[in-house]
Amino acid sequence: MRRGLLLVGLCGMLWASAGPVAAKNNDPKIKQSVTRALDWLAAEQKPQGFWEAQGSQYRVAMTALAGNALLCEGSTTMRGKYAKHIRNAVSYLLEMSHPNGLIGFENDYHYTYGHGFSMLFLSQVFGEEEDAARREELRVKLTKAVEFCVSAQTTAGGWGYVSAKDGNDFDEGSTCVTQVQGLRACRNAGIPVSKEVIDRAVAYIKKCTTPEGGVQYSIKGGGARPPITAAAVACMFNSGDYDSEYVKKLMNYCRQNLSATGDNGRSFGHWHYAHYYYAQALFRVGGAEWDKYYLQISDGLMRQQTPTGSWKEGHVGPVYVTAINATILQIENGYLPIYQR
Repeated sequence: MRRGLLLVGLCGMLWASAGPVAAKNNDPKIKQSVTRALDWLAAEQKPQGFWEAQGSQYRVAMTALAGNALLCEGSTTMRGKYAKHIRNAVSYLLEMSHPNGLIGFENDYHYTYGHGFSMLFLSQVFGEEEDAARREELRVKLTKAVEFCVSAQTTAGGWGYVSAKDGNDFDEGSTCVTQVQGLRACRNAGIPVSKEVIDRAVAYIKKCTTPEGGVQYSIKGGGARPPITAAAVACMFNSGDYDSEYVKKLMNYCRQNLSATGDNGRSFGHWHYAHYYYAQALFRVGGAEWDKYYLQISDGLMRQQTPTGSWKEGHVGPVYVTAINATILQIENGYLPIYQR
């Protein structure tokens, strides 16, 4: 039973009618690139079930992102080529869940990233989990994770690198959209999430938006950022807003400031982060625009891939970039509800 169909019977969620779609692009070179990337990720997983960035950093975030990339292939915790690796990743993240609901290290000054990505990954696993005891554990831990996320929201409606309490009520755009997408994924999977919390977050993102349609670093300013804007679009789409004037403004800004051509358009920082979300948005747009973008982005990514199957750009490390790029290349698979049209 493919991802999403099981949740139809169990939860009857809004996305239930949209099952996985077959990828239109069956280019064997892309398939080979993905296989090499996922095999590299699988080999990099530590015996304890986690992945890590350079300097042994960000283990929770890297585990969630790498696990998500493996889920995109179609494997689950119970079956498929990467089932063992996904199971081990789930076990690690569940072990990292604290009584207060935080998934991560309390002394990590960026723990909301890992928490948000973990909500996303574990909620996608939740709908496919066939073991009753593990499924109940996931339900309990995800419910607590949502509660922690709600308590971590700032008075302005956003999130910072840590909770509002731990961070003196500081918030900024990138962590905010990570929490929103994680919350939407949990809600879609049947975990209770207050609409008010998401509405406050969307209002925060709108307040961060400049007249030209770019989302700033924070509500206090910092200039429009293409990566945060792309992430904001993906979150708006996840919330069901596809064609409002606000979303159109964000998309126009992204079209003007993000490119998959040339040297992959790397004219700003966090390029991979930007296209991780921009690819999600354009896939939902579909049509000729998506087809052109996908061919361009896949060609550029394959040219940048190393002989090992990984990508090594950026300061975070190869696990991060490889997990993101592998996810982009697999979005057309349509196995994960959060990425489906």
